[in-house]
Amino acid sequence: MSTLSSSHCSASYSSTSNARRQRSTKLSSIPKRFVPVKSARNSYQNVVLLQDGAVSSTIVPIENDSTLKKLKDGLLSATSSEECEDVVGFDSNDKNSTVSITVVGASGDLAKKKIFPALFALFYEDCLPEHFTVFGYARSKMTDAELRNMVSKTLTCRIDKRENCGEKMEQFLKRCFYHSGQYDSEDNFTELDKKLKEHEAGRVSNRLFYLSIPPNIFIDAVKCASLSASSANGWTRVIVEKPFGRDSESSAALTNSLKQYLAEDQIFRIDHYLGKELVENLSVLRFSNLIFEPLWSRQYIRNVQFIFSEDFGTEGRGGYFDNYGIIRDIMQNHLLQILALFAMETPVSLDAEDIRNEKVKVLRSMRPLQLEDVVIGQYKSHTKGGVTYPAYTDDKTVPKDSLTPTFAAAALFIDNARWDGVPFLMKAGKALHTKGAEIRVQFRHVPGNLYNRNFGTDLDRATNELVIRVQPDEAIYLKINNKVPGLGMRLDRSNLNLHYAARYSKEIPDAYERLLLDAIEGERRLFIRSDELDAAWALFTPLLKELEEKKIIPEYYPHGSRGPVGAHYLAARYNVRWGDLSVEQ
Repeated sequence: MSTLSSSHCSASYSSTSNARRQRSTKLSSIPKRFVPVKSARNSYQNVVLLQDGAVSSTIVPIENDSTLKKLKDGLLSATSSEECEDVVGFDSNDKNSTVSITVVGASGDLAKKKIFPALFALFYEDCLPEHFTVFGYARSKMTDAELRNMVSKTLTCRIDKRENCGEKMEQFLKRCFYHSGQYDSEDNFTELDKKLKEHEAGRVSNRLFYLSIPPNIFIDAVKCASLSASSANGWTRVIVEKPFGRDSESSAALTNSLKQYLAEDQIFRIDHYLGKELVENLSVLRFSNLIFEPLWSRQYIRNVQFIFSEDFGTEGRGGYFDNYGIIRDIMQNHLLQILALFAMETPVSLDAEDIRNEKVKVLRSMRPLQLEDVVIGQYKSHTKGGVTYPAYTDDKTVPKDSLTPTFAAAALFIDNARWDGVPFLMKAGKALHTKGAEIRVQFRHVPGNLYNRNFGTDLDRATNELVIRVQPDEAIYLKINNKVPGLGMRLDRSNLNLHYAARYSKEIPDAYERLLLDAIEGERRLFIRSDELDAAWALFTPLLKELEEKKIIPEYYPHGSRGPVGAHYLAARYNVRWGDLSVEQ
C-alpha cells in the first residue's frame, strides 16, 4: 500500500484552494439538526471509520487570505509537510476542533486493504489534523487491541520515506479504536456517540462515516448514525461506496432514502477511479497545455477508447458480481466518469460544482445505448501451459446457467457541437490476457499527407495517438511519425513518453488517500452528484433491461484471451481498431 507524500498532498489541493474558499454550501430540505455548513479552512476534524454510514454537520469557517494566496502562487511547487497542512485547510496548532473517522464495516476487505492503509498514509505525511480519531464499527466482536493488530498487518510506509516508520505506525494505531454493534441499532450508535465524545474532549467535533458495507444496509446505518451519532457542533459527512443501485429506479430510491437523513452536500459518493493520478491529470493535460485544447474536438480526433482489463476472474466474488455484471461494475461508473471528464467543456473554475455541472452536460448529451452498439461476453475454461483456468460458471458462488457478462464493449456518442459523430469506445473485461486501464485518443489522418506512400496501405500507422495509461506503470505518451536516421527516407513511429516512474522519484499515492482527504476537507470535485448519477443510469438502464429481458447469450471467450471476436467487429463498424491490440501498443 503506497502512501501519500507531503508534496503530492500539497500540490493536489493548492489548485483548488481558491475555488474552495469561494464555495457556498447549498442546503437541502432536511431536518434542521442535519443542515451542513461549509467546513473550516483552518480547523481540525475528527474522523471515524465505520463499515456503514453517518450523518450531518456544521462548522465555523476561518479563512486566511495570505495562506490561500501563498497556495495559489505555489500551485506546482509545494514540497513540505507544512504546505500540506495549509493546502488541506487545517491548522496543526488548532486545539479547538477534532475529526472523528468511523469506518462502518471495519472488518471487511475494503477497510483492511484500502481505507485503514490510506488513513495511515495521510497521517504519515502529516495530512491529518493533530486531533483525530479513527473508529472501526462492525458486527464482529473485537477489542481495540484486536482491531489494531488486524490493521497493523496492512500498513506500509512509502519506499522513498521510511524514516521513523515503526514509530509512526505505533502513533497511528494508538488513535484507532473499535466499537461492535448492529448496523440498524440506534442504541449501538448512541454508545458509539458516547465513545466519540470521550475522545473529542469538548472540542468542536467533525465526523466522517465511511460506509464499507453492502448497499442493502446503507439506509439503516445512515439512519442510526444521523439520529444517534451525528456531530452536535461540527459537520457530519458520509462516504458511500458503489454500487449506487442496479438501474435508474433503484438508484433514485437509494438517493431519496439517503436524503431523508442527509443533505446532498453531506453525501460523498465515491468512485475510486476519479482519485487515480492519471485521471486527475487528464484536465491538467488538456486545460494547461495549449497544444492539446485546440485539438480536443471532432475536427482532429477520430475516436476515443476507454479500456479496462483484468487478467483474473471473479475468484470467489462471483456471488456479488453475478448480481451486477461488468457493465454495472465498471462501465456505468468508472469508465463513464472518465469519459465525462475527458469530453466536458472548460468549466468556469475548479470549483466542484462548476466541474460537475460540465460533466452532467456531457452525460445528458449522450445517446442512450442501443443493443446493436454493444457486445457482451463471458469467459470459459481454458488450458494453457498445462494449467487449466476455470470458467466463470465454475465459480461455486455463480449459477451454472448464468448469462451475466464478464466482458462488454460498447460504442457511445455525444450529440453536441464538439463531439458530433466521434465514436467513444468502451471495453471492459475479466480474465483477459493482461491487466490495465488506459485512455487512447486516435487522431485523424493528415489530409493530403505527403508521406502516405511510405506507410503503404495501412494509413492507421500514419496517424497520431495519445495514450494515457492509468494503471499499471502510469504513463502518458504521444505516438508521432519521424524519419529513421540514414540516407534513405524511411519513416518510423516513435513515442514521446512521460513515464512516471522514470520522471518522478516519489511513489504515486493510492486513490483512496486523495479521496479520503477530499472528504475530510469537504472538497466534492471528485465525488458524484445525484443528478450526475441519474444521467449516467439513464444511458445504461434501457440496455441493461433489454439484455436481461431478452436473455441475450454472451459470446464465450477463453480465460486469458483478448476477449470476444465480436468486439473487433463492433470497432470495425466505425472504422476503428482497438489500440491495445495493435502490434505497437
